[in-house]
Amino acid sequence: MTNQESAAISPDNPQDENEEQDLYEHHRFEVDKGQGLLRIDKYVHAKIENISRNKIQNTAKAGNILVNGEAVKPNYKVKPGDQISIVMAHPPREIELIPEAIPLDIVFEDEHLVIVNKQAGMVVHPAYGNYTGTLVNALVYHFENLPVQNDEEIRPGLVHRIDKDTSGLLVVAKTELAQTRLAKLFYDREIDRIYHAIVWGDFEEDEGTITGHIGRSLKNRKVMDVFPDGVHGKPAITHYKVLERFRYVSLVECRLETGRTHQIRAHFKHIRRPLFNDTTYGGDQILRGTTYTKYRQFVKNCFKLMPRHALHAKTLGFTHPVSGQYMHFDTPLAEDMQQVLEKWRGYVAHRHTE
Repeated sequence: MTNQESAAISPDNPQDENEEQDLYEHHRFEVDKGQGLLRIDKYVHAKIENISRNKIQNTAKAGNILVNGEAVKPNYKVKPGDQISIVMAHPPREIELIPEAIPLDIVFEDEHLVIVNKQAGMVVHPAYGNYTGTLVNALVYHFENLPVQNDEEIRPGLVHRIDKDTSGLLVVAKTELAQTRLAKLFYDREIDRIYHAIVWGDFEEDEGTITGHIGRSLKNRKVMDVFPDGVHGKPAITHYKVLERFRYVSLVECRLETGRTHQIRAHFKHIRRPLFNDTTYGGDQILRGTTYTKYRQFVKNCFKLMPRHALHAKTLGFTHPVSGQYMHFDTPLAEDMQQVLEKWRGYVAHRHTE
């Protein structure tokens, strides 16, 4: 009963996290002189077409609704003359989905859904800085009339996502019914998913669990951090099992009990075993091993062979949204990750013969 590493409802875009972001004004209103006291979420809901009140409340809670230049809560009462601004981290523009003939590795397809094996390096959905070349651009080329969720115009068919540099399995809905039911499965944590990751360091035990609230870092909002005291962030639980040991790095299997943004990456950084070659969380440095030049060159060669963090969404299991049949899919590790593992196996075998 696991959830996805990062749910589609998250506002995060993996491509954005390494770029500075400004706030852009999307809407501006001046409250009429004759306006009586009214909650700002109700006021904005009446002013903007095709937006849910829940969406407005979440926008206010995120600090993106300003009154006279100051962030306000959803229950703020508007007054005559108030200057209301709604700001976002991306500039206002109409995003036209451009169908692109990008090849897809389709593992399974029926009339209700598609299982895709996403390649590392592909952004899942268009957003500021990535309007083309995404999985969604490919999906709208290959499939017609994909369903959209409320306020998710640029994510047709999606009910979850994985990071740009994570490879592996994604489920895409082809009908509104399938999308609604799959989204509920994710929400209820009734999707079984296993990730494989290469992490720095060894483990004393064969299995373990990492806990700790995950939220935006208080020092750097581009990354996620773990808050053991629970004051910030949301609860997160990652179960892991060591599959192979290579002295200085390990191959681990991860099962997520929750589905926070960057959960695996942040949790393993928290226990000082960041993912191998994870530039965002410090895994792109030589953190374990010898000082010998040959070893350092060996690791650098591995980084070059796999220029991304070592994480793969390997298996996906769920109850089919229409037939009710349990379905399970498994995909081999991405080629670059397999090659790096083979290099480490060779390194360990060589050390044993010395």
